[in-house]
Amino acid sequence: MRIHDWPADERPREKLLKRGVAALSDAELLSIFLGSGLRGQDAVSTARGLLTTHGPLRRLLELGTGELTRLPGLGPARACTLAAALELGHRRLSAELERGIVLSDPPAAGRYFAQRLRGLPHEVFAALFLDNRHRALAFEELFRGTFDGTEVHPREVVRRALVHNAAAVIVGHNHPSGNPEPSAADRAVTERLKHALALVDLRLLDHFVIADGPPVSLAARGWL
Repeated sequence: MRIHDWPADERPREKLLKRGVAALSDAELLSIFLGSGLRGQDAVSTARGLLTTHGPLRRLLELGTGELTRLPGLGPARACTLAAALELGHRRLSAELERGIVLSDPPAAGRYFAQRLRGLPHEVFAALFLDNRHRALAFEELFRGTFDGTEVHPREVVRRALVHNAAAVIVGHNHPSGNPEPSAADRAVTERLKHALALVDLRLLDHFVIADGPPVSLAARGWL
């Protein structure tokens, strides 16, 4: 049966319009980009197949555009559409940052770091610099490493904070392995950063670890 022949409230586009985008499953969202499925399949079935073989959704969307074009049911045009949708999301985040969004809410800050760092093939340590009202001033990737680690220099974090005339800092880094548990080294770096920033009257508000699952907040763990 074609999607056109489904009950109206079960079709992905109609469901989105009636109940909102959050009501759609990953396969239904992906099917909207596909438009149609492989021969003998509807778009939702093809999307489910892609997610089963190459998913979950986050891992599928982490593939490069060239890799996406080679997947069944995609091809160059649809791969470009997906890549463009992802880039729109990234640019929306950048636009919010330019407007000075307030990031005093820990879950919101964690989601911000997740959007920027999740899925990178190597470890990246980044800092978000805030003013005294916790409005975002700048986001910078400060250190890059290998698959399983990177070296963090607190002095450089302090220097960049002073350049931005920041009053507070939130830092975060990703674990490409997918394990979200903070390591002993993560805790040690957090402590060093906290003391280094305090010397110039700057506050370290949180340190997020980005991996599989929700961002892990070291402040929420009581380690900051």
